[in-house]
Order: sequence, then C-alpha cells, then structure tokens
Amino acid sequence: MRYDIVIIGGAIVGSSIAYYLREEGFSGSIALIERDPQFAQAATTLSMASIRQQFSIPENIRLSQFTLKLFRRLKEEFGTDADIGFREGGYLILAGEAGLPILKANHEAQIAEGADIVLEDAEQLTRRFAWLSTEGISAGAYGRTGEGWFDAHAMLTLFRKALRDKKIDFITADVTGIARDGNRVTGVKLDNGQTLEAGIVVNAAGPNAGKVAAFARLELPVEPRKRNVFVFEAREKYADMPLLVDPSGIYVRPEGSVYLTGGAEPEEGDGPAAPGDFEVDWPLFEEVIWPVLATRIPAFEAIKSTRAWAGHYDYNTLDQNAVIGPHPEVGNFIFANGFSGHGLQQAPAVGKALAELIVHGDYRTVDCSAFGYERVAEGRAFRELNVI
Repeated sequence: MRYDIVIIGGAIVGSSIAYYLREEGFSGSIALIERDPQFAQAATTLSMASIRQQFSIPENIRLSQFTLKLFRRLKEEFGTDADIGFREGGYLILAGEAGLPILKANHEAQIAEGADIVLEDAEQLTRRFAWLSTEGISAGAYGRTGEGWFDAHAMLTLFRKALRDKKIDFITADVTGIARDGNRVTGVKLDNGQTLEAGIVVNAAGPNAGKVAAFARLELPVEPRKRNVFVFEAREKYADMPLLVDPSGIYVRPEGSVYLTGGAEPEEGDGPAAPGDFEVDWPLFEEVIWPVLATRIPAFEAIKSTRAWAGHYDYNTLDQNAVIGPHPEVGNFIFANGFSGHGLQQAPAVGKALAELIVHGDYRTVDCSAFGYERVAEGRAFRELNVI
C-alpha cells in the first residue's frame, strides 16, 4: 500500500496534523498509525490536561494562544455538541527570592504577547487567595483569563470523530522500522508484516519519538519520562483555586470534589522510563508532596490520597522544547516531538502549522521555525524555562 503521508502516532498531535491537512485542502492519501487505539497509555489521556500562557519564550505562548482561540470557538469548529469541559481557573506560579528574576522576565514575555497575567507580591497574593501561605514566597504570576484545564479524552475524541469523514485510513499497528533511500524515507514497516510506502513520514509518536527517529537513522533527543499524578480528598473546598505551582515544582489543582497533584519526581536520577513501567511511585506523595502542600496551604495538613496514575511524556533532553518541522537533509521526514509536558495544549497549533508547511510550503498562522531540527543537529539549546 502507498500513502502520500504516513503519520506515526494517532493521539492528539497526530490527529491534529491529519485534521488540519484536510482543512488546508490536502487531497492526497493519509494513513494515521496508532498502536494503542484505546489510548490507555497515551500521554494525551494520562496528562493533567491543562493550558497556560505562562511560558518563558514567545513562540510557546503563541502556540498555546492558538489552542485557546480554538477552545473559544469549539462549537463552531466541531459542532454544537462539542464540549471539553474547559474550566478557566488560571495558573498561579510562585517564586521565592531566588526565582524572582526569572518569574519577572517570563512575565514580561507573556505581557508582550498579550497574555492576561498579573504579577503580585506576597501581600497581594494573600489578599487574593486567603487560603494561601506565602511563607518563603516573594511573588506569584497569576493568569486571570486564558488558562485552566479541560477533558483531554473529550478533546481527542473531537478530533478523531472529525477525521471519520475526511478520508483518513486508521491503522492499528506498531511501527517496527522505516525504510530509507539516501536522503529520503520511502516506507514504514509495521508489526503486522505490512510495509506502507510513504511520500512523507510524520513522527508524532510522543514518548517513543526518539525510537521512531532512530528507525530512520536520525537522532532525536527525546525519551519517555515517567510522571505520577495523585488524587486526594480534603475537607476544605476552594472554588477559587487555580492550578498552583510551588517553587519546589509541586503543583496542585481542584478537580470537582477532589484535588490533583504531582511534580515530585527528583531531577537527580530522572531518566528514560521502561516501556511498560506505569507503576505509581506512591512514596512520592507522603514523603515529598504532602509536606509541601501542608506548608503552602495549611488546610491541606489533613488530606487523604484516594488513587493515582502514572504516565509517560516526551522529554526533550536538549532543551525541554518541541522539535517541529522537516529534517534538514531527509526532507520528507517531519518532526512533531519533544513537547516535554505541554504537547496536549499545543497540538492543534502544531497541526495547523505543519499542515500549512506541507500544503503551502511555509508557516502562515504560527511560525514554528524556531523549533526546527537544525538546533538539534548543532546541539544548540532553545530552552523553555517554565517546564512543569
């Protein structure tokens, strides 16, 4: 079988690319390959499903702003029953004295891009959020609008349903190899014995993107990293709580009648996750997370963990930033990888951008040139400082 475009990875990034290819008028054949059609272990559905504009570089802010605009017109795009449960609860990113210069610099970049983020000192934060302890806090950046959380599975379902009448071939399989002839990839080998000839191959394989690139004899510094999310109950319910990020990296946000928290994985020793390791690291909750929560929100001294899950995300070891666009030498191999935790919120923008690049030859809506592979080849980091 031959396809004009083969997309490896059918979760939110791959589905967004396929969707926008058709929206931009691409009429050729498209195959969307996904090994886990229920998305039980996908980074998309195991994520914290949130969106923010609080990044350190303008390009990341613009990607998320595109998705925010899509959220605002969701029913117009996908139909009157489209709903992803978007709750515009905001982000609150706290900094102590050491982190204050970076917080201020990030805030300046966000304001320059039109984001509705306010920077407040400890006294102002205490007035805004009575439940918050500002011990050791110099300031915080709070997104009043344009930030929050949503239902990741519902968002993915919208895109997947929209693809059903767009002549996309859904293939359930695992990729085991990529054929290459000189400076072109020519096909994709599957674990069911099939080989798909391909005019263009798009790597949207999430945490497995480095492995997929290696099939084409290309280097990509992206590996799966395991992250744990814990659910807990508390006596106090705070309707005004945003997604709060402590200077320690611990985050917490409300989810209906419970709370979600995580961010406890230590930098030291953090490395690639084993492919089948989705076991929850329970000691992180009591030993690392709970003490931080009890300090930052005194009412959380008495909480009860109820359940948890672990997932993998695509961590770019070079600079924790996305790699987007074609390989400079193997031009028909295209990257959409390495989002390092913010892929879900940026997937629609990347789908739109790559569709424009493939169909029209250039970026028109969101310029992703800064995320190109060239920096990887040069070992030149384009670093995002605000990684959560």
